Amino acid sequence: MDLRNIAIIAHVDHGKTTLVDELLKQSGAFRENQDVAERAMDSNDLERERGITIFAKPTSVEWKGTRINIVDTPGHADFGGEVERILSMVDGVVLLVDAAEGPMPQTKFVTSKALALGLRPIVVLNKVDKPDAEPDRALDECFDLFASLDANDDQLDFPHMYASGRNGWADAELDGPRKDLHALFNLIVNHVPEPKQIKRQAEDFRMLATTLGADPFVGRILTGRVETGTLRVGATVQALTRMGQKIEQFRVTKIQAFRGLAQQDIEEAQAGDIVSLAGMSKATVADTICALAVDEPLDAQPIDPPTITVTFGINDSPLAGRDGKKVQSRVIRDRLMKEAESNVAIKISDTPGGEAFEVAGRGELQMGVLIENMRREGFELSISRPQVLMREDDGQRMEPIEEATIDVDDEYSGAVIEKITGARKGELVEMRPAGAGKTRIIAHVPSRGLIGYHGEFLTDTRGTGVLNRVFHGWAPFKGAIPGRRSGVLISMEDGVSVAYALWNLEDRGKMMIGAQEQVYQGMIIGEHSRDNDLEVNPLKGKKLTNVRASGTDEAVRLTTPMKLSLEEAIAYINDDELVEVTPNSIRLRKRYLDPHERKRQSRAAQ
Repeated sequence: MDLRNIAIIAHVDHGKTTLVDELLKQSGAFRENQDVAERAMDSNDLERERGITIFAKPTSVEWKGTRINIVDTPGHADFGGEVERILSMVDGVVLLVDAAEGPMPQTKFVTSKALALGLRPIVVLNKVDKPDAEPDRALDECFDLFASLDANDDQLDFPHMYASGRNGWADAELDGPRKDLHALFNLIVNHVPEPKQIKRQAEDFRMLATTLGADPFVGRILTGRVETGTLRVGATVQALTRMGQKIEQFRVTKIQAFRGLAQQDIEEAQAGDIVSLAGMSKATVADTICALAVDEPLDAQPIDPPTITVTFGINDSPLAGRDGKKVQSRVIRDRLMKEAESNVAIKISDTPGGEAFEVAGRGELQMGVLIENMRREGFELSISRPQVLMREDDGQRMEPIEEATIDVDDEYSGAVIEKITGARKGELVEMRPAGAGKTRIIAHVPSRGLIGYHGEFLTDTRGTGVLNRVFHGWAPFKGAIPGRRSGVLISMEDGVSVAYALWNLEDRGKMMIGAQEQVYQGMIIGEHSRDNDLEVNPLKGKKLTNVRASGTDEAVRLTTPMKLSLEEAIAYINDDELVEVTPNSIRLRKRYLDPHERKRQSRAAQ
């Protein structure tokens, strides 16, 4: 059977997963009456809740005698490590571009990786049936993007199609019949080359591991593309590091291939196919699995370095251990090390004292997803404010810069530019109209300046703005960036909050807790209306008197508290504060709960 390996790449929310669903349906991968969830490829709970793809996942369809392995990839820059590894497994990419938005920052990021590997993309202009779609403009912008990324003549001569993934059609012409995706299937088969590896069946077996999974019955599972040779179940193979050192020798207990949404056991894996292997105990992502006679590892794609670091510590608040079962530093460390094995974009290091761990990664969203997964598994953690990783270059201090692409209504563009180019030290690169009443702003902003900005940005644009960011490069340190302007209200007592006390405190600022909630000394219960921190008593009840006149006992009506999501809480805190994360709660607190200790530490810091 002929074979094609492709990845579907695009900016977040341009319709990758929906298009893959339709490809599966129209290829006959599902029965007519089979009950299939919408966005079937987003199988993880968090992916379904957030409506985004976090993990790259392969699937496979058959079309007129050709098997097409399709990999659905994440669109967020924070999960770029997944995309970079996957592209080394495929021979072609389908680049999906929203016909209204055109190429976006993540489109540029994934396209640059694909072009650097010599892949020739197929461009699909998706959502052409949207009222504000401008497919011709989007196509011109794609060509300009390819040219700016130094595409060669072959890559610039890309085939393109017009499509609506949701409605399940793709045509070579904008005014085509709009019936089905058959034209896209045929274009993939004709344009994407057959894997070169197929011609190397006779050589010794070699495969580069690109993703790591686990199965409760068979243990570790590594997925990758077979580069040379064939492999049968029961064969003895070895694993080599990037440097060529032997990690282990093991017997292959299982080989699985992707068939539709399911994985099927097969007896033999052949060069060119994407398969999963079981049987190893130590081998991991970027290692080469090969025959015993092989001593040269395969080249692994270099991964962009992490840009931010967050400290994960044990929860040492007075409420520790009430929600979660996994609270010891040893258990937290084991879980983080397991994460670093499968997620090559994350680096873990111990801190002095062993009670906390530095986790370096790509962005706040990636960290938020890891923390959310851990709290659902029963962990309790205390999380620090994200810090940006600096590096030295010829004695000069360099910091990471991100390219921010912002689409806002015209009336809010002034406020956004003022915030980004002022205190946040950004540089305006481009500003142009982007459709009716909208402006597109492109700026290069230090990563430090974007930490915690998203919530403020949504407030400034009344929730209508769209902010996308992608790593741009390194630049000399741009000086201090001010943090949060307002102070916080700190509880001075342990106990249960009282409605009357909170009602009296509402003049002092916005509350983050409601009545009848557990609080403790040093816990942050609200945002102060001024720039200094204030200690308050949320337990103070009303003094009872003998007077029972009408009007003295009006019902206390509290304003709805300001509840922060996990990512918002992590971005909100200052360096002397922590986020306490448990399976049922997200609380903000001071690093030092005792007020005298806080004063001592602040004096020492000066």
